[in-house]
Amino acid sequence: MVGNGDCYDALLRSAAKRLKSAERRLFVAEVTQALFDGNARRAERRFGWGRATIEKGLEEQRTGVRCVENFAARGRPRWEDEDPQRAADIRAIVEPHTQADPELKSSRYYTNLSAAEVLAALRDEKHYRVENLPKERTMRDILNRMNYRLKRIQKAKPLKKTKDTDAIFANVRAVHEQAQHDRETLEISLDTKAKVSLGEYARGGKKSDGF
Repeated sequence: MVGNGDCYDALLRSAAKRLKSAERRLFVAEVTQALFDGNARRAERRFGWGRATIEKGLEEQRTGVRCVENFAARGRPRWEDEDPQRAADIRAIVEPHTQADPELKSSRYYTNLSAAEVLAALRDEKHYRVENLPKERTMRDILNRMNYRLKRIQKAKPLKKTKDTDAIFANVRAVHEQAQHDRETLEISLDTKAKVSLGEYARGGKKSDGF
């Protein structure tokens, strides 16, 4: 074992801090082997390195197999994932105000509720405490992750009267009056359909199953 020089200790600690993940573990393992005969406890006491990190590095050094870091599992879980009931409550609020993709090209849903309105419903209808709710910007991210997109849903807006409709019925009345005074004419009642544009429709007038 080399001398206990503070200068050398500082250099080794500094070198370890500059390295990341597997490279850092390999470095502390090599130092532990060289200075402490592979004793992780003594290396931890001397340099302040975590014993679990040292032991993992020693194992990687011995086997040649690198451990894969699970970075996705680190950090705070998403608000809607901490409690499954939260996501269920959001869906219960948003679903009655949603519409499928008008072009049917994706599974995305559009809602006419804003993030602020969803937060208000969670507070007033589901009785969430204000301090337990996310911020409005975070709620927009949550809605996006749950496959909802904010969009004012365009409902069908048919016109009550159109010039074409009036002209059709005026012609029917005129023919009917003429036929009433002609004994040689036989009137027959027959249902017919005429295509008349009544106004702007949702989805551009297209129809989809289930809507």
